[in-house]
Formats: sequence, C-alpha cells, structure tokens
Amino acid sequence: MDELKQKIALFIDADNAPASKFEDVLSEVAKYGLVTIRKAYGNWKSPTLKGWEDLLHEYAIQPVQQYDLTKGKNASDIALVIDAMDVMYTKEIDVMCFISSDCDFTPMVTRALAEGKVVLGFGERKTPMPFVNACSKFLFLDRTEALEQDKIKPKNIKSDTKLIALLRRAIEVTEDDDGWADLGAIGSNISNKTSFDCRNYGYKNLSSLFKAIDLFEVKRGQGTSYTVRDARKSKK
Repeated sequence: MDELKQKIALFIDADNAPASKFEDVLSEVAKYGLVTIRKAYGNWKSPTLKGWEDLLHEYAIQPVQQYDLTKGKNASDIALVIDAMDVMYTKEIDVMCFISSDCDFTPMVTRALAEGKVVLGFGERKTPMPFVNACSKFLFLDRTEALEQDKIKPKNIKSDTKLIALLRRAIEVTEDDDGWADLGAIGSNISNKTSFDCRNYGYKNLSSLFKAIDLFEVKRGQGTSYTVRDARKSKK
C-alpha cells in the first residue's frame, strides 16, 4: 500500500506524555500516512493536563474523560487499550500510534503487531525498554530538540555493547564477499528486528551514526548511497 494513503490511529496517554512535543509527533507520523483518529485520555479536570487541553481544538483531538476513581490506578490506560482494540478490529487502520512513557501498553503493541499493524511509539527516555522494543519504531521525544547538542559521544556509543552487536549483525547478514554492506540493506535488517532509531542517539541518520564510530568504515557507494564495513574485516 502507498504509505501516503495509509490510515493512522493516534492514541495519547495525556497523563504520561509531554504536550509540548506533539508537533514533533505529527511531523514524524505524517511520513506514514494520514491520521484519521486522534484521541487523548486523562482526567481533564486535573490542572496537570492544561498543556494538552490547549491543543485539543487546534489539532482536532478527541478528549476522553477518565476520573481517578482509585488512587494509584490509571483508568486512562484501560480506556485507551479498550478503544485501541476496538479500532484495530472495526476500523480500516494500517498504523497505530501510541504516545506514552508507560509500559502498560506493551501487550497492546504486541497484539497490534500480530495483526499486521505498524506500531509507532513516542515517549520520554524514562519509558521502560519493553515498551520501546515492542514498537515497530519508537522515538524519544526528549531527544528531538537539537540533534547537534544532544549527540551521544562516540566513546559512549562504543561502550553500548547491545547497540554495537546489533549494527555488526546487520552488516554480517547483508555484506558482500569483501565485507561491505549497503546502508539501506543494513537499515532494513535492523528495522525488522527492533524499534531502533538513530535520532535517539542524537544523529539524524544511520550514516552519521556509523561515521561517528571508529569501529566501522563508511564509504560512498553509487549515487548518494553509502556502504559500511566492520573495521575488523579490513584489519584481516
């Protein structure tokens, strides 16, 4: 299906998401298609949701009122999941988007993926990793303001053994006889495994991330494409 024609359902956990980043979310979601459903859940009598309340009319977001009936229990989470399940099975939706920093939605995400939906997640860096990893793509909203200032230092990236292993495995399964792999193929391989997004490390694209790490070699391929090789291959 043409991505621009894909229909998107957007669910906002207003209690656990920053309203100030909503434009960033819309800019990202627009790459996938048209948002046909926009719902935000929370206790709208609470002053803490004033930021979201100001956006309701501007962005045609449907507010769903949920009172805090029991201390420590979030009724908004339950209402959101019920509506998301209903939309998934009764509406023609291709992409489901969840804005929250709460891992309670992880089962919902895995179910949506099982039903063939693309699942986009947005939240702050405090978001538990099970929720982050469950999404097709997850973007940390507190990493989108200034990429240059927010870049994670290369030495710190190198110490992220999980990330380095992910990058190396993607190269291994897409490389040619000389160890060089097309950057596009690497990106596709990674996206099929995890919600990894190089912007969460402060780099605008995958080539910039690879160039920042001296564990890899990067060279220009045909046209504007790049090829990447594990530096250990060149030493051999």
